[in-house]
Amino acid sequence: MDARPPGCIDLDTLADEIRAGEIHTVVTALPDLYGRLVGKRITGHFFLDEVAHGGMHVCDYLLACDMEMDPTPGYAFTSWESGYGDLHAVPDLGTLRRVAWQEGTAIVLCDALEEERDAPIEVSPRRILQRQPERAQALGLHPRKGSELEFFLFDETYASARERGYRELKTSQSYVEDYQVLSSTFVEPVIGAIRAGADASGIPVEFSKGEWGPGQHEINLRYAPALEMADRHVIYKLAAREIAAQQGYALTFMAKWDAAHAGNSLHVHMSMAGADGRSAFAGDEPLPGCALTSSALFRHAIAGQLAHARELTLLFAPNPNSYKRYQDGTFAPTRVAWSYDNRTVGFRLVGHGESLRGECRIPGGDANPYLVYAGLIAAALDGIERRLEPEPAWTGDAYAAADLPAVPRRLEHAIELFGQSHFVREALGGDVVDHLLHFSRTEEASAARVVTDYERARFFERI
Repeated sequence: MDARPPGCIDLDTLADEIRAGEIHTVVTALPDLYGRLVGKRITGHFFLDEVAHGGMHVCDYLLACDMEMDPTPGYAFTSWESGYGDLHAVPDLGTLRRVAWQEGTAIVLCDALEEERDAPIEVSPRRILQRQPERAQALGLHPRKGSELEFFLFDETYASARERGYRELKTSQSYVEDYQVLSSTFVEPVIGAIRAGADASGIPVEFSKGEWGPGQHEINLRYAPALEMADRHVIYKLAAREIAAQQGYALTFMAKWDAAHAGNSLHVHMSMAGADGRSAFAGDEPLPGCALTSSALFRHAIAGQLAHARELTLLFAPNPNSYKRYQDGTFAPTRVAWSYDNRTVGFRLVGHGESLRGECRIPGGDANPYLVYAGLIAAALDGIERRLEPEPAWTGDAYAAADLPAVPRRLEHAIELFGQSHFVREALGGDVVDHLLHFSRTEEASAARVVTDYERARFFERI
């Protein structure tokens, strides 16, 4: 499972292809707090001579700005007072891969280090995640993740969508196309190109399918170790948008682009391997309220995730729009419970034996995978270390269960739960928690100032 897939290359292969003129540009990037890739396009020969081992320098405000790239005051990490200096971005050559959808291009992701002493920057998303598998490995465990990402495809360009104020956009289909082969055939030139482009770039793809909305699709990526999966996830999102744009289309991963349509989910599958590479979740002990068996470790891991799901929702749903996805009867979970193969709960168990795993259905397509994975692994480890036991598996319609714990329905509530959690502060570190809280409070304050089309339509004439 850990062998690198086709499309991934080593530095010697990159050097050969640069000298042969097959690659001329290396996109050198790191993920920001939104999960966007930010960085530089570096000439191939300069990358080999100066960057591959020496790294590059970028402004540290990239980890302390908003969606509009405005430097945000109030961070302890960096500020106008400190002068917004550089951070040292050092390529992780294990992430090096060809960019199949861009001619002559490769991509590599970087770790963020302090400029003066080359220590890891603990508030950088990649580092936040790295710390959790390191904790798991101390217990002889190796977390595996799989991302299922949904998006809406539009018969628009990004420019035409902007010109229309993102209103009355034409989706690529006019009816719900969940599993519909005929409907998905009509956009196969786009969806197929995304599948092929990702798969040829070291991001193994399992399949694509129409989803539960007009123009909505899902492309499933093959599972991998947690950090590798998060890296694949963010590169895949870049690929999907760029390939769609190349063909005159636009797509969005935002959690809820239109109140009348389904939201975009990020379903996260998690398993763990032991030191022998076999599933640490497989076993012959009964699962309460369920016909399956598992290891005790699996029960403890699920119990930990259930115990901390509400505190971690800020990582699963990072902006005000995220919470508009949580609507009953929409396949987005509104209750924190677990069950086997039940799509109304926050945690759905799937598979059996060696394939047994948990699927967290709470995150949206807008979430930063590094933060989502970090939170889920930390919660599972807490359950394992404390030997927590889950309540019996839920049966029936969780949407109708008023007595089950509710997923927070507003960003301000999620911020409160996250900020007050002793577990979160212990697991992620105080500096990280304070950094993410400030990021989220800034996002909330920014949204609160905006006058929306909804408000104009509701109040302009009649109030």
